[in-house]
Amino acid sequence: MNFSDNNRLRMHATLSCAEVDLQSLKKMAALGLGLQVRQFSTSVLRQALIRPPIDVYGVGGRYATALFSAASKQKKLEQVEKEMRTLSALIKDPKLSSIVMNPHVKRSLKLKFFGDAMTKANLSPISVNLITVLADNGRLTLTADVVGAFAKMMSAHRGEVICTVTTAHPLDEANLAELKVALNGFLAKGETLILETKSDASILGGMIVSIGDKYVDMSTKTKIHKLTKIIRDS
Repeated sequence: MNFSDNNRLRMHATLSCAEVDLQSLKKMAALGLGLQVRQFSTSVLRQALIRPPIDVYGVGGRYATALFSAASKQKKLEQVEKEMRTLSALIKDPKLSSIVMNPHVKRSLKLKFFGDAMTKANLSPISVNLITVLADNGRLTLTADVVGAFAKMMSAHRGEVICTVTTAHPLDEANLAELKVALNGFLAKGETLILETKSDASILGGMIVSIGDKYVDMSTKTKIHKLTKIIRDS
């Protein structure tokens, strides 16, 4: 993983928005980037970010936002999206996971094993530098969170609205078609519904709908709980 100082500088500059600490700055200075480091500020970096269409919160979301910005500036969003799927598969490998997710293994060793795997997968500098920064900050265990957050951002970037519907029993085709018509009413022009259905017998009946930032619990289980509470409080 031999990258030019410029490549490393660009990625560190972007990902530092996710997590700026003294240790990271010292490492950047050690690379001969002292002058550039002193010129960095969180506010300037934030202004330089290309924001994703949705905000995903948490540390993983902040790294994913920085990754989205870096990939967008280089017009490599689709390529990085594919590489994130590759990363997702890599971290699920039992052998690699046992090393990367082990808090007792040195960061340098984790990065070496991860680096070898990424080299074989022929990942771009953007994706490799993401892992390098995560390793530098002791955040490799959050790789799956970053990948998941980036996937949500890319889905929104394509105008996809993910909707999850949970019912006590699987819906038949007629009910499913009727549900899709109703849910499409929530979408704005140019958006596409991505419907995921789940079955959970514990909700007894009704449904739970999660679409975008909206969450509606119309399950029989919740209705019973509310009714029970009213009776107890009366």
